[in-house]
Order: sequence, then structure tokens, then C-alpha cells
Amino acid sequence: MKVLVAVKRVLDYNVKPRVKADGTGVDLANVKMSMNPFDEIAVEEAIRLKDKGVTEIVVVSIGEQKAQETLRTALAMGADRAILVVSEEKIEPLGVAKLLAKIVEEESPALIILGKQAIDDDNNQTGQMLAGLLGAGQATFASKVELTPDSVTVTREVDGGSETEKLSLPAIITTDLRLNEPRYASLPNIMKAKSKPMAQKTPADYGVDVSPRLTTLKVVEPAKRVAGVKVADVDELVAKLKAMGVAK
Repeated sequence: MKVLVAVKRVLDYNVKPRVKADGTGVDLANVKMSMNPFDEIAVEEAIRLKDKGVTEIVVVSIGEQKAQETLRTALAMGADRAILVVSEEKIEPLGVAKLLAKIVEEESPALIILGKQAIDDDNNQTGQMLAGLLGAGQATFASKVELTPDSVTVTREVDGGSETEKLSLPAIITTDLRLNEPRYASLPNIMKAKSKPMAQKTPADYGVDVSPRLTTLKVVEPAKRVAGVKVADVDELVAKLKAMGVAK
């Protein structure tokens, strides 16, 4: 059984983003980049499923050449081989979903696992779009995964708590934070990852048009929080709330 996992290279979650002076985007020059945390969870889950009948894990990334580092990290964690679709231009979620759909057609995995969202754009769209393009079952925000030879049962987080869905394979899962705790790659595995196969492709190889459909007008930092006001007692608090129209 083959599992395909999509991973993305993003600004490290410990780094405070800075907006470019011209407002065209986030400044990524000379800052630490790493694998999207939700995608780390997806890779970890695929590795854990090797005990449940998974025989091969293929990791895919779409982005610039430096995304090789992200794929090598996934290989060091335990994935078997990688595919890098090289694009120096940023590709929108629909373009990513179309490329992944073509790769799925070639690879024929039984299960496709993605992080529920990337922490740079926070779109939470690619998994759902991919399921729509493939006409496959999907379970988003997975917090528990149980795999059998012909189906996968997923417990997923919802506003009211959790729900359990059973999907026929092939299926698509997007991961939530509660699913697992990703492992650290050991030094021997990091060295072994250097010799694992990594194919390089381009969007043109798959015949996919990834031209942007959205235009970024301007990027600005969030407004700074205004300091609060201290009140002497409850009566003053109620009076201020009434003045604001919050209390009656």
C-alpha cells in the first residue's frame, strides 16, 4: 500500500514575520525556513501507518529548489522517496491541487495525507480542492487514523467536539495538531536521506497551468493593540460598559 504526503517549505514558526518595506509581501530573505508543522504531522502519521500495511511513502513538495531541504527532512524522518515540482513563482492552492491530482494519477496511492493548512497563508483549501478534483472521499482535521486494506476510519475535530468517518480507499486526509507528535530525525537517518531518490519535475511536465488568479494589492502588519484601561471597582466597570453600549 502506497501513501502520498504533500509537504511545504514555510517560514519557521519561531520566526516573527516581517513585511517588506514596499508592502508586496513577507520578507523571507535570510530567515529560517522549515517544514510546515501540519505537514510534519502528516509525514509522521504516514510513517506510523507502516505498521498497518503501508509499504511505501512518497513525499511531494511544490516550490523553489530550496524545497529539497524540506523533502530531505521528510526522507530522514522515514519517507522512502520524494518528488519536487520546481516553481520559482508562488503557486495558489488550486494550482497545487491540480498538480497533486496529476501526481496521484501517476502514483496511484491508496491514501493521500496533507496538513490541514500551511502556516504562511492559512488557506485550508488544498486538501478539499484535491478531493474535489479526484472525486475521492475526504476527512479533514483528523485527530485519529485507523487504516485497513480497503478503508480508513478517521476521527476528526468539529465545532461540537469530534465525529468519526469511514472512507473507502483511495481517500484524502488532512491532519490536525492532536493527531500525533512528529519525531526528530536521527543523524544516521539524515545521512541515509541523502541517498534516497528525489525526482524533479516542473508544472509543464504535468501539463498544468499554474498562472495566478489572484492579485495581492498590499500586505500590512496587524494594527498594534491599544493599552487597556484599569478601573477602580465594579461600578466603574459597569458604567464604562454602558457608555460603550455593551451593558444595559
